[in-house]
Amino acid sequence: MAQPVTAAQRLAVAQRAHFRCEYCLLHEDDAIQSHHVDHIISEKHLGGSELGNLAYACNYCNWMKGSDIATFDSGRRMLIPLFNPRIDRWQEHFGIQFGEIVPLTPVGEATVRLLQFNAPRRVTERKWLAARGRYPGM
Repeated sequence: MAQPVTAAQRLAVAQRAHFRCEYCLLHEDDAIQSHHVDHIISEKHLGGSELGNLAYACNYCNWMKGSDIATFDSGRRMLIPLFNPRIDRWQEHFGIQFGEIVPLTPVGEATVRLLQFNAPRRVTERKWLAARGRYPGM
């Protein structure tokens, strides 16, 4: 079983992410609840609490991701890993268009779908934040 995440680790993860969700890019200052430290590979899948397995995640992304590390593509033929902020570059897998996070790769498509990036409330929130200069890439 992984060791609990310490306060020092939480701060290091938050600073590394510039206090943004590493999945949807929502800044913690714009969230209703504090962001979480996500185990990219969950403890139940034997992921540890070392910094290389931790990501900063908003409440919604962390909740939707749960312990998942992969999902099937929309054709249900191939198992596709989810976006991993420690090894994947966000810009290679996603773009932003009119408030929606657009998948650019199978990994992006799987992550957008599973984490429900483009739920109407989330798109509206991104548009509102972008209009105030609070959301990147728009």
